[in-house]
Amino acid sequence: MKQRHDILAVLFDLDGTLVDSAPELGAAADKMRTDRGMPSLPQALYRPLAGAGARGMLGVAFGITPEAAEFDALREEFYVNYETRMLTGTPVFDGIPELVDALRAQGLGWGVVTNKAARFTDPLTRAMPLFASAGAIVSGDTTPFSKPHPEPLLEAARRLGVAPGRCMYVGDDERDIVAGRAAGMQTVAATYGYMGDQADATLWKAHAAIASPLELLQMLKQA
Repeated sequence: MKQRHDILAVLFDLDGTLVDSAPELGAAADKMRTDRGMPSLPQALYRPLAGAGARGMLGVAFGITPEAAEFDALREEFYVNYETRMLTGTPVFDGIPELVDALRAQGLGWGVVTNKAARFTDPLTRAMPLFASAGAIVSGDTTPFSKPHPEPLLEAARRLGVAPGRCMYVGDDERDIVAGRAAGMQTVAATYGYMGDQADATLWKAHAAIASPLELLQMLKQA
């Protein structure tokens, strides 16, 4: 991990790192089951795959993959369901507001790089006061690429006016770490997020890992 004074900005993944969208994502998929007369599934089945978005949620709800002929139609139905509920109860993880306040107090810039489409990212972040101070919000379709490609992270660094090598990226998925390393950033695995049952963050080659958001502050202080 680089020395604290080398880091000028911290970038975060969104779902599973800053906000807990799993309940709304799972409910959107489960409604599709109940609308078809199928029994509801427990949230515990959906949560580990929330980071995979529609692919993960539809896989749990219907056992299908993106290669299935009906996947595109089901995905759009899922998106509509999610849009109707995502602004009603998506909370931030405990410690995130305090973390962001502390970063700003230390003069660090911050922003978001997510694979979530702007169709969802923009209204969600506009509705939550936390994001008013973010210097960059880059969605999965902001650039021609999405993570694990580094371009979204490089775009966020450009918007912040900070060299990539002086940025840190925090995320709960291996794609986050791959993208961050490819962009030349310091990487931190958020192991409190949606890692899935089989994920092993020690294999991701992140520069560091945190089990709760506020551990990041301790890491920055100790570096």
